[in-house]
Amino acid sequence: MNIRKIEKKDNVELAQVIKSVLKEHGEARPGTVYTDPTTDSLFELFEEDNSVYWVVEDKSKILGGCGLYPTKGLSENCIELVKLYLSSDARGKGVGKLLMNKCIEYAKQMGYSQVYLETIPALSSAVGLYESLGFVRLDHPLGDSGHFACNVWMLKDLK
Repeated sequence: MNIRKIEKKDNVELAQVIKSVLKEHGEARPGTVYTDPTTDSLFELFEEDNSVYWVVEDKSKILGGCGLYPTKGLSENCIELVKLYLSSDARGKGVGKLLMNKCIEYAKQMGYSQVYLETIPALSSAVGLYESLGFVRLDHPLGDSGHFACNVWMLKDLK
């Protein structure tokens, strides 16, 4: 298994992984990344300054990924953890935790003191992972992700 930064050639396969996970959980609907046009062009999205997206692959097959993005409306010391999606082949093997820890360490290296994320209750196993890594639930969203269907908001202090 290999973890690397996103490349342009990954766009189609990553979008398929993300959309298949949302379909699997009954969340292929507006207000999620399923209908977000940037899901089909993640390489271009993550060319933004202070952003990064990590891809996990095994034998040249993309299993998923996770990234950090300076979402509009967040304080300057906070970055959003975004688009953590893993194919069913990669779940339950510690891959999500590995990707999250890589993002958290990268956020620290970039000088951020908080990491924010948004998710949906249908992805309950991910929520458990977030909590195990020190994310706490909030009662309102931060920033302006545009994902109005997300109603679980979490924050982790890095200091």
